[in-house]
Amino acid sequence: MSMRGALRTEWAVYRKELVDALRDRRTLLMVLLSSVAIGPLALVLISSLVASLEQRAEAREIVMHGAQHAPSLRNYIERQTYVVREAPPDFEQQLRDSKLGDPVVLVREGFEDGLVSGEAPPVEVVSSSGNQRAQSGIGRAARLLEGFSQELATLRLSTRGVAGSLLVPLRVEQRDVASSASRAAQLGTLVPFFVLMAVLYGALAAALDTTAGERERGSLEPLLGNPATPMAITIGKWGAVSTVAMMIAVLGSLSFLPGQWLVRSESVAAMFQYGLREAVQFLAILLPLAGALSALLMAVAIRCRTYKEAQANATMVLLVVSLLPLVGMFAQGGEEAWHLWVPALAQVTLMGRVLRGETPGPGELSISLVVAVAVTVACLFYVARTLRAAALR
Repeated sequence: MSMRGALRTEWAVYRKELVDALRDRRTLLMVLLSSVAIGPLALVLISSLVASLEQRAEAREIVMHGAQHAPSLRNYIERQTYVVREAPPDFEQQLRDSKLGDPVVLVREGFEDGLVSGEAPPVEVVSSSGNQRAQSGIGRAARLLEGFSQELATLRLSTRGVAGSLLVPLRVEQRDVASSASRAAQLGTLVPFFVLMAVLYGALAAALDTTAGERERGSLEPLLGNPATPMAITIGKWGAVSTVAMMIAVLGSLSFLPGQWLVRSESVAAMFQYGLREAVQFLAILLPLAGALSALLMAVAIRCRTYKEAQANATMVLLVVSLLPLVGMFAQGGEEAWHLWVPALAQVTLMGRVLRGETPGPGELSISLVVAVAVTVACLFYVARTLRAAALR
């Protein structure tokens, strides 16, 4: 077949498969839910979490049990503009059940007598490691108790004519060198993951339907009987599937632009700066991967005889692609050079840099592009070979 004839065949298959994919209501619903809603949903969830933490910090409340045994401690806490709230009787069980969102400062009877006699009466900060809300307030309670202890020690020394500054020979100050974009990227670490999974699941339905779905319906064999090369049919089918995946990538990347209007936290809105420039960079990173994932899913499903069998086999691809980005999230040593050579992990890494205000260099983009093209070509050759073998039977 001539080059012109192959192109004509590829275009005909592409149009047919694309129309079939867009006629599928499930595919259209996936496109709308996974791509259009992904940006606003991710930003709303992140900003809601930050807003709740900010609201709790502004409330300035300390939950105490046995505050009547420590009037001096309560007085100090209230002088720091905190409100002391009595803990419920079953506070330990409520902490275990995550119904109580603050740690409890537990003061036992005899606290004041211990202070008068010069002892160091114990004070407990009770929390539960399974209660994330309570865990976040441990530092606030500990700082208040340390401040009370330091103030009490200073007063005792002053009554003996000793300067209280002798207790603090060193003043420790903290300085955060991270830029506002880096802090915003920490809040938005899940954003690249959400976009990646939207592209993956968007390509899944179309890739399975155009391979295993057609084989199950019996429409694949008549297609192979036409005077068209298996590679031309493969490229046409892959073009339709990758178009759907790339459409989701485009909509998903652009959805963060209006999604910023729904941010509830002012601090997140000030830090999360995502404009058209960042959206274009997202697309440069995602589009090659969308084509590679489309080809990979087609290669997995082409040997399956039913749609359900293809879904079961594609589960492994979904699992691996969803776990790879976690390598970068939990890496203690930060980003490694080999991260850019691993599909999915490379894209999440590069998108994270974009959110930090960094522009990926041509060399970094070319690495992910070369790997994506290599995966695409290898999978397309495998699909074409499988179709050629099926045509000869």
